[in-house]
Amino acid sequence: MSRTLNLLGFIACVGMLGYAWYAQAVLGLEPCPLCIFQRIGIGVVGLLFVLAAVHNPRRWGARIYGVLLVLAALATIGVAARHVWIQSQPPGTVAACGASLSYMLSIFPVGDVIRKVLTGSGECAKVTWQLLGLTMPAWVLIATVALGALALYANFPQRRRGAWSRS
Repeated sequence: MSRTLNLLGFIACVGMLGYAWYAQAVLGLEPCPLCIFQRIGIGVVGLLFVLAAVHNPRRWGARIYGVLLVLAALATIGVAARHVWIQSQPPGTVAACGASLSYMLSIFPVGDVIRKVLTGSGECAKVTWQLLGLTMPAWVLIATVALGALALYANFPQRRRGAWSRS
């Protein structure tokens, strides 16, 4: 059951990244730096899900994958939540657009780039896509919370079995 659930998490991540590519390549929506960080986070979560599915460990190994998955999901949730917060600010209150991510990576250390990106800029505040009134970062936030919950459920099997056996 854990292998199947981890594979399901991987497929969900691939679907999210596939849609992000479609939105960029076909719909012409250019990702801002925070969008790129969210993609990296979903990629890491997907990689951990597929490793857990292939390895299919028992007990402690499954728990280690569960913890790693939750940590990656929490980091992605943090970036997505920051992006949603920036988008919810009144117009004119977010700093003007900054340099592109590739330019910043070429001239600044990675730590400085991460700090700069997480402060957000005008390009991150712009809403260019919505579904049911929610922006793409809001959907990433919701999906990543669900992926984190799936990671816990799939990779802490002893807890799950223990709860059922007491009934």
